[in-house]
Amino acid sequence: DYKLWNEPKTELIRPDHGYHPSEPKFDHRTVAQDEYIFRGPVATQSFKPLNLSQKSKAPLENMTDYRVNYVLRPLEKRYVHQYEKYKPSEAPFNGLTTNKISYKGLVGEPAKLAKPYQPKLLHDPFCSSTEFQEKYKPWSQPPVFTKEPVEYVPPVEKMDLHTTTQLHYRHLNGKPAKVCLPLTQHKISTEPFNTSSTMKEDYKPWMCKRVKPITHAPELTFSDKPMDYLTTFRIHYLPQPLTLTKSYKPPWPGPRPHIPLGAKTIYATSYTPKSVVRCLASYKNPPGYIFQGTSADGHKLYVPSSEEECLQGCH
Repeated sequence: DYKLWNEPKTELIRPDHGYHPSEPKFDHRTVAQDEYIFRGPVATQSFKPLNLSQKSKAPLENMTDYRVNYVLRPLEKRYVHQYEKYKPSEAPFNGLTTNKISYKGLVGEPAKLAKPYQPKLLHDPFCSSTEFQEKYKPWSQPPVFTKEPVEYVPPVEKMDLHTTTQLHYRHLNGKPAKVCLPLTQHKISTEPFNTSSTMKEDYKPWMCKRVKPITHAPELTFSDKPMDYLTTFRIHYLPQPLTLTKSYKPPWPGPRPHIPLGAKTIYATSYTPKSVVRCLASYKNPPGYIFQGTSADGHKLYVPSSEEECLQGCH
């Protein structure tokens, strides 16, 4: 019902303002690459002081105060707890618990009920106060007959546990009966399965023709002229000229003059090198100090020779 029309494709009325790359070859150069001028490496002067301290070549003694002053203590023998062997009690178990033995009731008479005594009435005044009980009196019923059970006397003879069927039933000719039905033998058929059933044989499909759908006459009338594919936008669209915005970017002043960078800094101008001071603990007898004695922990105490009070103890 819907077939394509062999109509030529109409051209677009809207002008093509798409992106078109330039024809000349792009050299991949940037503004930074064009303006950057390599000035070469800058030689700076190092003001780092020289390390005049020399490492000692003598081997390390590997002796500490702990190894010198350590006293080895003999280890005591480890205490091993010995468990006592369980011995069962020879006295018989009386079933008494600590609660039963230690618990004793309070001294005195047992407590009495505080509930008042209510005697039972022989005649209830409300037993026949309803209409139902006044009109419908219970009938007098005779006493129920009860039969006294017979006392069971067990038999003296021994029970043989034989039934009537076991005693009177006998097999014919002394042999048990045989099954007359032959054993069914299943034969495997090699013929193809016809898949026929009672349902398929009795209910055959009807030979009926397919009914065509009822289609109504088209109400719309299509024109014989081909479609022009024009929309409201294409008809009323007016191409507008491109608006060019003015650039306020300042012009390029030109390349900058080559001026070398000053290598002087505040650190380089104001730095004053200091001499390396040797630690006083490395001396056997520190100069300017007098040995006073050794403390209880093994630390050596020195006193400055110019002062009488000890300001600091050095190890």
